[in-house]
Amino acid sequence: MGTQETQHGTHSTAPGSLPLPVPVTAAGRAALDAITARPSAALVALDFDGTLAPIVENPEDARAHPGAVPALAALAPKIAAVAVVTGRPAEVAVRHGGFAGVDGLAHLAVLGHYGAERWDARTGALSAPAPHPGVAAVRAGLPAVLAAAGDRPGVWIEEKGGRAVAVHTRRADDPQAAFDALRGPLTDLATRHGLIVEPGRMVLELRPPGMDKGVALLEHVRETGAGSVLYAGDDLGDLPAFAAVEQLRSEGVPGLLVCSGSAEVGELAERADLVVDGPDGVVALLRALAAQLG
Repeated sequence: MGTQETQHGTHSTAPGSLPLPVPVTAAGRAALDAITARPSAALVALDFDGTLAPIVENPEDARAHPGAVPALAALAPKIAAVAVVTGRPAEVAVRHGGFAGVDGLAHLAVLGHYGAERWDARTGALSAPAPHPGVAAVRAGLPAVLAAAGDRPGVWIEEKGGRAVAVHTRRADDPQAAFDALRGPLTDLATRHGLIVEPGRMVLELRPPGMDKGVALLEHVRETGAGSVLYAGDDLGDLPAFAAVEQLRSEGVPGLLVCSGSAEVGELAERADLVVDGPDGVVALLRALAAQLG
């Protein structure tokens, strides 16, 4: 076998295969070894926006990286399961990702709204509970809260299928100042109606408590019986999934933490075993892993 040199070390690769990057931590390297040694027990789980899809100004314009679906389709038949874990409605992630009707993706599940919704590729079925009543109340109160926080052109509201509401500041003249100014008032509004605020990359999402990407990931690991896990994300909302992988490690389940690199979310990069260059890097990793597994 050949040996791939990287700034972090070496990793054996099959002749002619793509180079597989080497995690910077011992736990990450052990997890990657476990995944490649026994792929039939491995779960690969990924965030959508910023991980499989490039971040764009308007979330409705987000689409999966053109190489994402082919890479997942090449990898999925060789491992136990693939999951997309996202704050988006599951149906929206399926549509924007182009995941439906793809050969090779029968093992894919899309866990939308942080796991509150689920779409299964094998059946095409979507399951979802009734919306939390606080979401409608928060939506009705948002205009007054935003007005009271001052005139901030470019701040806008995203509806999330009646299950969450997001306030984006990326288009504001000073996105970080708008984010900081709105975080307190929006947290107060959410609390009054039984919701929580999930901060992200220039976005504040008001949503029901009790479900996050960590809870969704742990439930999916238990359901699939996965013996090893790779999770890739890019944002603060992925921190609970990182914590879930760390919990699984403490229980003896190897886990690899991948950050779809961004200077905006240094905390995620610091906790990751492997940092890749955004969706391009995630797709390259998926391709390399599929090639490594033969």
